[in-house]
Amino acid sequence: MAKTKTHYVCQSCGRTAAKALGKCPQCGEWDTYVEELLEGSAPSRGKAKGLTAASKPMLLADVNGGGEGRLLLSIGEFARVLGGGVVPGSLVLIGGDPGIGKSTLLLQTAMEMAPRGTVLYVSGEESPGQIKMRAERLLGAGGASNGLADGLLLVTETNMDAILQHVRDVKPSILIIDSIQTVYDPELDSSAGSVTQLRECADQFRQLAKGTGLPIFLIGHVTKEGVIAGPRLLEHMVDTVLYLEGDRFQSYRLLRAVKNRFGATAEVGVFEMAAGGMIEVPNPSEAFLAERVVNAPGSAIAVTMEGTRPLLVEVQGLTSPTAFGNPRRSANGIDPNRLLLISAVLARRLGLKLGEQDIFVNVVGGLRISEPAADLAMAAAIASSVKDTPLRADTVLIGEVGLSGELRAVPQTAARLREAKALGFKAAVLPKRLRTGEELPKGIELREARTLKEGLVLGMVGKG
Repeated sequence: MAKTKTHYVCQSCGRTAAKALGKCPQCGEWDTYVEELLEGSAPSRGKAKGLTAASKPMLLADVNGGGEGRLLLSIGEFARVLGGGVVPGSLVLIGGDPGIGKSTLLLQTAMEMAPRGTVLYVSGEESPGQIKMRAERLLGAGGASNGLADGLLLVTETNMDAILQHVRDVKPSILIIDSIQTVYDPELDSSAGSVTQLRECADQFRQLAKGTGLPIFLIGHVTKEGVIAGPRLLEHMVDTVLYLEGDRFQSYRLLRAVKNRFGATAEVGVFEMAAGGMIEVPNPSEAFLAERVVNAPGSAIAVTMEGTRPLLVEVQGLTSPTAFGNPRRSANGIDPNRLLLISAVLARRLGLKLGEQDIFVNVVGGLRISEPAADLAMAAAIASSVKDTPLRADTVLIGEVGLSGELRAVPQTAARLREAKALGFKAAVLPKRLRTGEELPKGIELREARTLKEGLVLGMVGKG
């Protein structure tokens, strides 16, 4: 077989080079160059890949499949993130840190789906015996309900041609690949997991899914930077990208959709890692608030939107006189830059003396909040700790904080308030509405404020 031509590509910025560089001169990142096959230098193939049929242009009006039914999943949180179920012919990529529960979740899914159709589970990292041990553990702890179904087939294989042959022979209803980084095409010189192999193997799985209507789940490893290896390669090739997030020292896991052609992006499913595997948490807001200490200074309740789902979470703030020259700003579950912004607004606009205080902010339960709607709750938690005055236990805080100390409205306020009311909260502090078009729910007291200072007064115990 003729030697193929390669070059090296920075995974961070895409810059190419003739040889691998330690530090990228364009983006400044270290150890990001990987080998890639040059366009046009791939060896010719004597057979069609991906089981695809010959293409044929057709009128849009004549296309079938726009209303194809989804394959229903008994794991409701998983189905929610996918948009209601598994779409035939879809290619789904699931990433996450090692040991976070990716393989466990897909094995549970395979065991639940096997009685309704053949599921082929291809592992490149574990033997069938190891997978069966995990399945028996899930069954023994009640994490699966259908037993070791006859429709679940296991195979340990990394050769792409062999995997495609297994698909031809078995004709499964669902295909699971664990993981895409272990699969290789024998006609390429590069090793498994390289950019060239990832691109070629993922493309063949894409052709297989689209040409036959077979739903395929790919498990993707995560790099030390926290992204799926080869993200720019894989994310645009698949239909859905899911990340399984969570702190390994916490029991909760969040399955987040960052791309979904068949449903809402940023949708989140909440699970609890237990002996029985990934257990659904149908009411995550209640779970996140279960161990909350009422009337404790530095504790505020924020209402964040994860996709279409409102979640109530406890934001904790703690201030302490610094023992060093420079005060610390530590954020867990919050963007550190957002913490710096809120701290600056509190010091400048409200006169709080934070220059000699270490500030710690934590989101309980391992959830990560990225939207600015939690700004008011974060500011209130910090101010409550500084003043050693608790916030109202029956009040939620919603709003974005501007640099001038003003409160700005956030989207989907009505959905947030409905969730707070359902969990028994009596009042909400939120930005003063300048437009009254949105119908807000009754039965919860609305305390509107124009500035951060007014909002803190309305939220503190004994104030307002």
